[in-house]
Amino acid sequence: MPVLIAALLAVLVTAAPAAAQVHIDIGIHLPAPPRLVVVPEVRAVQYVPTAPANLFFYGNQYWAYVNGGWHVSRGYNGPWVVVAPRVVPRPVLLVPVHYYRVPPGHWKQWQAKQPPHWGHEWGPEWAGKRKWKDRDEHGGGDHRGGDDDRHGKGHGKGHGKGGH
Repeated sequence: MPVLIAALLAVLVTAAPAAAQVHIDIGIHLPAPPRLVVVPEVRAVQYVPTAPANLFFYGNQYWAYVNGGWHVSRGYNGPWVVVAPRVVPRPVLLVPVHYYRVPPGHWKQWQAKQPPHWGHEWGPEWAGKRKWKDRDEHGGGDHRGGDDDRHGKGHGKGHGKGGH
C-alpha cells in the first residue's frame, strides 16, 4: 500500500508543472533589450517600434499579439505563454491600430488612431463601448491620455510618472 501511495504522489508531482504552462516560440528573437516608446494615447503602455511582431510593454511584462492570439512574458525574448483575451490588461487592448507593427491584413480598413475592433476578432461581447472589467492593478480609469499617471495613480514601477 505505501508503494502505491508513493507511486501516485510521484505521478501527481511530475504531472502538475507540465499542465501549468506551455512555453512556445513566437518568432521574437531580439539581440538586445529593445527600445521602448510610450504610446501617447495610452501612456501606461509602451511599444517596440523595431520588433518583428506586435510587441508591447505594460505592467513589467511584454505582451505580443501574434497570429491572432495574445502571448505574455517577463522577458523580451520569452519564454512566451499563450493567454486568453480576457487576461490581457485593458490598457494594452486600448492601444491604437497604428502601433501594431504587423497588423492582420483586415485591420487596414480600420482607423489607425483607434483601438482594434476586438468585437470583430473575438465576438460581440467585446464590441462597441462594452464596459470591460478592469484587469490592471489599480482597477480604475480607462487610461486614455494617461490622466491616472498625472495624478499619482500610475504603476510606480519606474515607467512614467506617478508612484506607489
